[in-house]
Amino acid sequence: MDELLEQYILSHIDSEPEILRQLNRDSHVKLLNGRMVSGHLQGRLLVMLCHMIRPRRILELGTFTGYSALCFAEGTGEDAEIHTIEHNDELEDMARSWFDRSLYGHKINLHVGDALELIPQLAGTFDMVFIDADKRQYIDYFEAVLPKVRNGGFILADNTLWSGKVLGDIARNDYQSLAVSKFNDYIAKDSRVEKVLLPLRDGLTLIYKKQ
Repeated sequence: MDELLEQYILSHIDSEPEILRQLNRDSHVKLLNGRMVSGHLQGRLLVMLCHMIRPRRILELGTFTGYSALCFAEGTGEDAEIHTIEHNDELEDMARSWFDRSLYGHKINLHVGDALELIPQLAGTFDMVFIDADKRQYIDYFEAVLPKVRNGGFILADNTLWSGKVLGDIARNDYQSLAVSKFNDYIAKDSRVEKVLLPLRDGLTLIYKKQ
């Protein structure tokens, strides 16, 4: 997106809460891949989607430093549960520290490990799932979480435009781009769900599980 247009958008939406602004900055300062943080625009959208859908139980795959999990916690009721799974144990302390500082952190349950191993261990169904982990396993994640999403629930898949690399010829050794492209094709043909791909940030696919 053009930088001036992005600044215009950000100046015409709700401001980024101070704790998330600090978390965003901290992630960029301390980590090489700080840009993986959801950020102001996407974060406000996640909060708005929670207000619209009113989920009580949310599952997130890919905690990173905790920005999106805090957005889900902010947008949900006091009785909500947010379960978030992070594979990289080196990020655990950083994420927990931000959860502890937040007024909403008590809603968040952080699990560290392989999502495909942990998902079957989580009891009950979820109203919303956010997939933002290893792009090479997006199809596997989708199939693992779909049975755990209630009928009429939602799955959000992040980074589904993958910096535009899903267009044109993809190099055979560009495994992440190939995986995102295959995931998009897979979802487009899946009759169990309704879907819309939004050109927001790096692409966000909203998936509705039919009742």
